[in-house]
Amino acid sequence: MGRYALLVAPSANRVYTQSAPELMASELAVFSERALGGRVEPAEIAEFGGRPYLSFEVEDGGLGAEDLRVLANLSSAYALFEVVGDGLLKPLGEQSLDRFDDDLITIQKYAGKTNEHFTKLLLNVTVLATSWADQLLARRFTVLDPVAGRGTTLNQALMYGWDAIGVELDSKDVEAYSAFLKTWLKNKRIKHTTEMAPLRREGKRIGRRFDARIGDVRDQPQHLTLFEADTTNVRGLLKGNTADVIVADLPYGVVHGSRSAKGLARGPLELLEESLPGWLSLLRPGGAVGLSWNTHVAPREDALDLLEEHGLEAVDAEGFEHRVDQAINRDIVVARKV
Repeated sequence: MGRYALLVAPSANRVYTQSAPELMASELAVFSERALGGRVEPAEIAEFGGRPYLSFEVEDGGLGAEDLRVLANLSSAYALFEVVGDGLLKPLGEQSLDRFDDDLITIQKYAGKTNEHFTKLLLNVTVLATSWADQLLARRFTVLDPVAGRGTTLNQALMYGWDAIGVELDSKDVEAYSAFLKTWLKNKRIKHTTEMAPLRREGKRIGRRFDARIGDVRDQPQHLTLFEADTTNVRGLLKGNTADVIVADLPYGVVHGSRSAKGLARGPLELLEESLPGWLSLLRPGGAVGLSWNTHVAPREDALDLLEEHGLEAVDAEGFEHRVDQAINRDIVVARKV
């Protein structure tokens, strides 16, 4: 067996930094089961030089180059080492999926922004719940965030080289995100085209549509679309079976809200009940849904029950519950469209 130590990256959020080792141990277990053939043994939290690491062993001779490329995408991974001799750490390195500079993810600062490490974790776990988990490094996934806010999930999808679709009703958030992305692409001198156009349905203007094409047109550019629209009415925005994964950080029922046809929805259940039929019409068979959830608002089992009522198959996603603040205890639920 090979023995390894994974240095946990610190987060700007102190509370998340405290939870990160346990969360990444659970994430590593998902990577092992669905992308590495179950060869990674359960990780333990250890300290080397006063810093938190995940210590784990790998069957069948240890990690190969392809395995290292997979593990490079763990949400809070900072550096990976092989443990040799009497505890000496030999650095290992393979390129992750990251296509751009990390300030695409980190530069935006605003009230209510989801921690970018958690956003990456939720996206990872959801993608690994799809029927294409073994294509993590090869497939260009299409990611839909139906409550996109200012685009943390959209940016993580772009970072991985994937296509992204978002839906957000708040015009200020749509304006802020489109302005940020255009400025960022220009400053990085990345080839791109962008367009903001009216969004119409049955001849009536219902919002706006922001489109970005990123990369050389001769080299399969990435595509991003952000709709300024009501997430409960997404059926007419896109063709069915468009997205591979749906990832959503749902309203926590505190200061996070989401507007629907019935007004401001403060809790996730009422939003899901209205929105799931439309969301799922856009999800390909074999795709997966990953949702973050405030267990103080409603038990996690309520979310799973609702997903199963809509024909989804629950996927095991244990060990991700953690405290955000006094009013928010966050967990995730994941389900696959069969």
